[in-house]
Amino acid sequence: MRVLAALGGNALLRRGETADIATQRANAERAAAVLAEIAATHELIVTHGNGPQVGLLALQAEADPALPAWPMDVLDAETEGMIGHLLELALRSRLPECEIATLLTQIEVDPDDPAFGAPTKPIGPTYDEAQARALARERGWKLAPDRDGLRRVVASPEPGRILALPSITRLVEASTMVICAGGGGIPVVRRADGGLDGVEAVVDKDLTAAELARQLDADALLLLTDVPAVFADWPEAARPIRRDRVARLRTAGFAAGSMGPKVEAACRFVQATGALAAIGALEDAAAVLAGREGTRVDP
Repeated sequence: MRVLAALGGNALLRRGETADIATQRANAERAAAVLAEIAATHELIVTHGNGPQVGLLALQAEADPALPAWPMDVLDAETEGMIGHLLELALRSRLPECEIATLLTQIEVDPDDPAFGAPTKPIGPTYDEAQARALARERGWKLAPDRDGLRRVVASPEPGRILALPSITRLVEASTMVICAGGGGIPVVRRADGGLDGVEAVVDKDLTAAELARQLDADALLLLTDVPAVFADWPEAARPIRRDRVARLRTAGFAAGSMGPKVEAACRFVQATGALAAIGALEDAAAVLAGREGTRVDP
């Protein structure tokens, strides 16, 4: 079975954890243990989120006021290389005979996407209200609620053409485990002369994963995060949804910056292919694939 596993950025750097390299290396090791279990019997492609990491890199880049801010597309590329490197190191230790490649992946987006006027993608750490409002005034940030605080949000346009798709396909067909489209990929727009420019955004990782899985003819799409399932009536009377249909899930009103894109990605993949899509906790990945844990999406 060909499986595409999309790891959430919060699954790789959990809420409240110190964002140092030792913590992220330990989390990559934890992820690799789970992914290796799947790779032992299935063909695996890996992508990952970057919300916490790209926000922290942005903060580091802004620390010296004498230097201009780094563009978001460059920070996206940095996170793709950094997280890919950590995952590849951990996976190679567990799967020494496996060919593994990390590939920077540019994603063409529409410059007129309405997402540029309505930011929804949370990045960086969670702040209390006073901190967040002060930073928003100082740095011109947009903010949105995130559990018990506020986070910075940036534009999250729809993924278009996956520019590295031919290379990814060749690597997969050569029995290589590919780590690609990290953070949803590096967002680029096409100029009138046909050239490409980077753009200030973070492409939604889950929607990119769904499109990549579709174009690679994956048999299963796993959207792995830091919660065990999709929950109805969150957070007041939260109850896990173990299995549901596309039509019902699409009308349930999940949050735009968190579970909403995961549910929509799963629905798109299932509608387009009729194959398996499931959402669950990273540590339960093998059980999510087997249908014992998480939320399965039916046509």
